[in-house]
Amino acid sequence: MDFTFTEEQQMLLDTTRRFISKDYGFEARRHIKEKSPEGFSREVWQSLADIGLLSLNVPEEDGGLGGSPIDTMLVMNAVGEGLLLEPYLASAVLATKTISLLGNADQRAEWLPALAAGEKIAVLAHDEPATRFDWKAVTTKAAQSGDGYTLSGHKNVVSHGASADILLVTARTDKGTLAVFAVPRDTAGVRQVSYNTVDGVRASEIRLENVSVTASALLNGSDNIEAALEQVRDAGIAAVCAEAVGALDKLLAATVEYARNRKQFGVPIGKFQALQHRMADMVLHIEQARSMSYLAAVRCTDPDPVARRKALDAAKVVIGQACRFVGQQAVQLHGGMGVTDELDVSHYFKRLMAIEMQFGSTDQHLEAYAAQLG
Repeated sequence: MDFTFTEEQQMLLDTTRRFISKDYGFEARRHIKEKSPEGFSREVWQSLADIGLLSLNVPEEDGGLGGSPIDTMLVMNAVGEGLLLEPYLASAVLATKTISLLGNADQRAEWLPALAAGEKIAVLAHDEPATRFDWKAVTTKAAQSGDGYTLSGHKNVVSHGASADILLVTARTDKGTLAVFAVPRDTAGVRQVSYNTVDGVRASEIRLENVSVTASALLNGSDNIEAALEQVRDAGIAAVCAEAVGALDKLLAATVEYARNRKQFGVPIGKFQALQHRMADMVLHIEQARSMSYLAAVRCTDPDPVARRKALDAAKVVIGQACRFVGQQAVQLHGGMGVTDELDVSHYFKRLMAIEMQFGSTDQHLEAYAAQLG
C-alpha cells in the first residue's frame, strides 16, 4: 500500500508543525498549563482557527475544508508532538463530527461555522460512571415535557466541559432510544466540577438536574443516532492513535538524545549494548504503532461496521501496547529525571498513559478483537 502523502497533505502537516515548534514549545505549554484558568490558551485556539485547522472536519457544504481522516491523522500527529492542551480532539474532531452527522440543516448552519472560526467550543458529554467504556451504556434520561425535554443524569471525565459553549449530551428518551441534545453550558440545572486529569487536560464531572431544553436542542438530522455515534467514536479512536504516534516519536528522540549525552564510566550510556537493544525495541513498537495508525485512519470510515470495528480494535491494542512500553522505557532510561515535572519526558509519558485508556483500555479492545475472531 502506498503511504505517500499528497502535496496538500504534506503542507498541512508542515504548517501545523511549524506553528507548534514556533509558538508552542515546552516552556510555553508549561506556562499555559500553570497560569490559564481554563487549562489552555484562547489565543492559541484562535490561531488554530486562523490557519484552518478547526474547519478541517467541517463538511465543504457547511463552509469547511471537508478534510479526510488522513488529514486529521496528520494534524493529530503534530498535536501529539506538541502535547497541545487545547480542545482539538474534543471540539474540532468529536463535537464537530457529531454535529456534522446528526445536526439538521439549521443546527449545522448555526454551530459549524462558529466552531470552525474558533468563536465557540463544543464537547461531547457521553461517558458515564461505572460504564467501563461501554459506548451504548447511557443511563441519562430525557423525559418529554410539553414541547421539550427534561434531562437528568451524570456525565464524567468530559474534556474541557467547563470551557464549552455547547454540551452535546447523550441521553435515553422515554422510548429507550438514544438521542443527543445541544445544551448551553450555563443552562439552569447543569452542575459542573472541573479538575485536571493526569495528563494536564481539564475535564469535568457534569450533573444534569432536571435540565429543561426545547425541542430545537435535539439533534435530529439522522435516523440512526447509534450508528452515527459509533462513527464519531471510531473517528476519535483513529485521532488518538495518530496523536500517540506523534508523542511516541518525540519521546524516542528525547531518549536517544539523552543516551548520547549522558555519560557513565566515562562513556555515553548509548554505547552500552543492553540500552541499545532497549531503544531498538522502542523503535519497533513505534513503527508498528505508525502502521496501525495508518490502518485506523483508512478504515475509520469503512461502511462495514464489523470490518471497521475489527481494524480499530486492533489498532488501539497495538498502539496501547506501544504507549506503555515506550513510555516506561523512556522514563527508566532517563532515570529519576524521567518522572520530574521539569522534564518533558514525564509529560509525554502521562499523555500516553491517558491515551492508552481513552475510548477503552488495551485489554478491553483486545477482548473485543478476540470476540470477533471467535
